[in-house]
Amino acid sequence: MVLTSLPEKPPSPAIDWVYYKTAVAKAGIVDEFERKYNALKLHCQKQSRINVLTKSFVLLQAKIAAEYAQASKSRIVQSLERELEKFITMIPFDQMTFEDLNKVFPETKLDKEKYPYWPHKPIEDL
Repeated sequence: MVLTSLPEKPPSPAIDWVYYKTAVAKAGIVDEFERKYNALKLHCQKQSRINVLTKSFVLLQAKIAAEYAQASKSRIVQSLERELEKFITMIPFDQMTFEDLNKVFPETKLDKEKYPYWPHKPIEDL
């Protein structure tokens, strides 16, 4: 939510000083309060400064997102190049043994020690 609809300086509440001068018994106290109230200056941050900070934050977020996307693309390219290199250098499937297959694709290796009965892996993983 952006607070652009609010004024630069908030309006001060209207105080009926004439009423208080007639209602307060001690003379001069209302005049003193009125003088101090009118002399009071509240230091509020200007809306323009907030807008500048918001715009710079949005630009910084866009820059960080672009850098992250570029780094992700380079990581993906490197990963795919390694995968491609694996497929280029592997033995053709019709000439592979089970050991060669398990070496190239470790996820195909059956764990006969942990799961001694066929299918040698948990049913959930099939």
